Amino acid sequence: MLRNTYYNRDYKDGADDVRSWGQGFITTFESGFTQGTIGVGVDAYGLLGVRLDGGKGYSYGAMFQRDSNNEPERDLSQAGAAIKAQFSNTVIKYGNQMPMMPVLAYDDSRLLPESFTGTLITSNEIEGLELNAGRFTADSSMPSSSRDDVGLKSIDVVGGTYAFNENLSTSLYYADNEDVAKKKYANVNYVMPFGGDQSLAFDFNIYDNKYDKETFGETEDTTIWSLAAKYSTGAHAFILAHQRVTGDGDYRYDIGDGGSSIWVANSYYSDFNSKDERSWQASYELDFGGYGVPGLFWKTAYVYGDNVDTGTGEGKEREFFNQVQYVVQSGPAKDLSLKLRNSIYRSNSDMRDY
Repeated sequence: MLRNTYYNRDYKDGADDVRSWGQGFITTFESGFTQGTIGVGVDAYGLLGVRLDGGKGYSYGAMFQRDSNNEPERDLSQAGAAIKAQFSNTVIKYGNQMPMMPVLAYDDSRLLPESFTGTLITSNEIEGLELNAGRFTADSSMPSSSRDDVGLKSIDVVGGTYAFNENLSTSLYYADNEDVAKKKYANVNYVMPFGGDQSLAFDFNIYDNKYDKETFGETEDTTIWSLAAKYSTGAHAFILAHQRVTGDGDYRYDIGDGGSSIWVANSYYSDFNSKDERSWQASYELDFGGYGVPGLFWKTAYVYGDNVDTGTGEGKEREFFNQVQYVVQSGPAKDLSLKLRNSIYRSNSDMRDY
């Protein structure tokens, strides 16, 4: 897969802007399994990122790491592999991999994906039930060629998802990130179908986290939850969501548990995850396939957050998000995906100093 990414962030308040442009090359290989009671296979990947623009003073840190002279690297690369074994409907995999669970989720939002090293067991022995259990000991972030630049000691994960039927599912997960945090997660998703092509969906997510005293200076218990309602009719979807943070501090993530381990409704450019924060979202989605342009999709969202305990006053923030994506449906360029994302973010002085 070839991925070309351009990122530009204008801070507006006098701080130095950042920009970066790179070309990524992502090669993946997934084998099947050998025949027999226990099947064996291998998965592998190779990553290469080449910087096209964004030199000293401009480079965005999530694209290319900096060298000893504080210059962004010209390129970065990494290769990894994992061996796997299958018994019945259970697979155990050991090595370099990209897990996607609510308490351990690799980030793939920039040029090259994040990766982890460890063991993961995935079981689908019972219809509708998927169980996961794993232990990982290294975390390679998106802009790094290192196998463990994050400094992860270990993270143990257990949990699963059960679909009661096609309209109702629930998930429970637990993770112990050594010397960092212990996290619990739960989700309930329910879709209420109406006549024709209409439906109303509810999605509830909650994290309850206890952060390590030795790492953070004091023990912190923090809870973040969100509830979203989505009404879909034909090519249109309308979403309303509310999110809250309670407890001793911010909801922290990307601390050895991956840059995508925040499965809540109001996570865009800002995650609206600060201490005591309350946030509301109104958004709209349009699938242009219903108007004769399959592959074209637009989403716009407005999120407002307040009540942030900054220690000096009430922090407030807001974001206006827009994203247009198009996937070529046929021809020589079939599956080519183009995405343009823009967020306008504003906050008050208490929030900026927080």
